[in-house]
Amino acid sequence: MQPEPKRFKDLEEAIDGVVESYDEGKAIDNLESAALPNKRAVIEAFAHLEHVLFMGFYSKRSLNRDNLRHTVAEHMYAAHQLLVTQIERALHYDRWMGRTQQVKPAGSGEEVVLGLLSQIPDLRRKLDLDVRAAYEGDPAARNIEDIVFSYPSIQAITAYRVAHELCRAGVPMIPRIITEHAHSATGIDISPGARIGESFFIDHGTGVVIGETAVLGNGVKLYQNVTLGALSVPKRDEDDGRQRHPTLEDGVTIYSGATILGGETVIGAGSVVGGNVWLVRSVPPGSKVFGRPKGGD
Repeated sequence: MQPEPKRFKDLEEAIDGVVESYDEGKAIDNLESAALPNKRAVIEAFAHLEHVLFMGFYSKRSLNRDNLRHTVAEHMYAAHQLLVTQIERALHYDRWMGRTQQVKPAGSGEEVVLGLLSQIPDLRRKLDLDVRAAYEGDPAARNIEDIVFSYPSIQAITAYRVAHELCRAGVPMIPRIITEHAHSATGIDISPGARIGESFFIDHGTGVVIGETAVLGNGVKLYQNVTLGALSVPKRDEDDGRQRHPTLEDGVTIYSGATILGGETVIGAGSVVGGNVWLVRSVPPGSKVFGRPKGGD
């Protein structure tokens, strides 16, 4: 038992002050904690899915075809239980707050989760291509194991690919919790709403930002501190769903520190954009953009 504070009265007054501050109508006063998703539970569920996606790298015991199904099932049942509850909370809360017109019926959380789990074989196929792109695109990569264990880009891309499926299913809050968990660990900020093709590689990665409506083709490679952003931030009631972030077509390489902005900006297939370039206009396929491009201000 902890000893009573020497200045008990002062501590009690401080506690009263904090409690009273919750009566002032601030945006952060929300006390409906039981209705909100639990962040720790969402991250725990994602950890189970990481095991399933890369089971050979996470398992603490030897695996073979005889015990693989049992091991996969352990994690998928746990992820299912956690995610169904958290998605139901997120959907209910959004309806309660009047933030969505897409009212999903009761029990749709399980439908969403089963849809996600059924996509895991395809997610594993895409992640295999992402890992291979890292191995082929980075001369410092000695083997596949180093990439899966150590490359922050794989952690961030894995979180994105899982979160994107939930985003496509119309799940609020939870996709962003997953990608921001990876962002805090890796320094790579990928919006779950972005559309990213196969064989995607981010080299080094720290400081990379990919906005919500960005579209990336297959075989895109980004270096550290690249920003794919918007030219302006519209008011929420003026956001009509238009693309605000750039498009990178197949095989584009963007070097470190480059900033590419605008929903009408298209970087043509096979183009290379050099380091620290500021670009707000489209360039045709096969372009090489270095320094300050003409008309790019």
